[in-house]
Amino acid sequence: MRRTLKWHTNIYKNLGTIKDLSLSQAKKQAKQLKAEHMLAPKVVEAVVVAAAEEMTLDKFMTDLYFPHATVHKRSVKRDDQLYRIRIKPKFGDLTLSAINRRDVQAFQNGLLKEGLSPASADHHVKLMRRVLNLAAQWELLEKNPLRGIELYMVDNQVENYLDQDQLDRLVDVLRHDDNRMVCCIVMFLLSTGARLNEALTATWKNINIDGGTWKVDAISSKSKKPRSIPLNDSALWVLEQLDTKGKSAYLFPSPAKQKGGKDEPYTTITRAWYRLRKEAKVPSVRLHDLRHSYASLLVTAGRSLYEVQQILGHSDPKVTMRYAHLSSKVLQEAANAASVIVRPTQRQTA
Repeated sequence: MRRTLKWHTNIYKNLGTIKDLSLSQAKKQAKQLKAEHMLAPKVVEAVVVAAAEEMTLDKFMTDLYFPHATVHKRSVKRDDQLYRIRIKPKFGDLTLSAINRRDVQAFQNGLLKEGLSPASADHHVKLMRRVLNLAAQWELLEKNPLRGIELYMVDNQVENYLDQDQLDRLVDVLRHDDNRMVCCIVMFLLSTGARLNEALTATWKNINIDGGTWKVDAISSKSKKPRSIPLNDSALWVLEQLDTKGKSAYLFPSPAKQKGGKDEPYTTITRAWYRLRKEAKVPSVRLHDLRHSYASLLVTAGRSLYEVQQILGHSDPKVTMRYAHLSSKVLQEAANAASVIVRPTQRQTA
């Protein structure tokens, strides 16, 4: 058996075997070596500084960031757009160590002057912060100079909820329009609260009719985790309208498959949706608003925010809290149902 000294940097040095050294001798030698180590120049830190001084942001993005983000982020195309159009011309030729907080904040303010919204300006800064954070994690920077940088943090979330009249008009159009495949996709979204990509890539092998569940694979899920969506009677009815089972792996195969082509899922329904919503006289409703409408139906039916979170697949409960005001309305109605009139009438107070 050997006596071993471990540095704080996970470097080990053998001192000798237990036959060669006693415990007291090993402790004495370890103490001396630690002292020598503390006095030695910090080679690792020097290497980090040198690497940051030599590597430009553009080289880091090309060689390291985008290969990593392609595997770990669904929004890598958006990152490429943000970087290529505005960040690269400003910072691409700078070394990692030359990027500083003051210049990035000036860049952020400049984006507003260009006419970008505060939220869009924040997206650029968030990307740069994430990039330099990775550079620090990968020991190309000692620390991230953008950590804790101030953002505008403007809440620009738009949430449209279909009222009952709008919902009735839309469903009537969806039941009778000739484009049956797109109509079924939209009705499936309305019935499950799923994201569009989840519905378009849904496969028959993940549908359990008897159990009333639909499994969303990790590759199609925004959280990159598999989840299960309960299928209500409305969703099951939509599935009954489809004639694709046994003919395609997908619930909603592309038009090319229907003509004998390759078996691929539907990729976009935007143009057809614009026409359908115009016919239903709900021109401002987006496809994602169908998800909000589904959530509002759950909350107004008295379901808890925890249940809504689980069904919609929100990884962070803060996202579900956007529907809290709907929950408050339900509680108010519940309280009114048990209201006891104790205030005096006008005649009694006269």
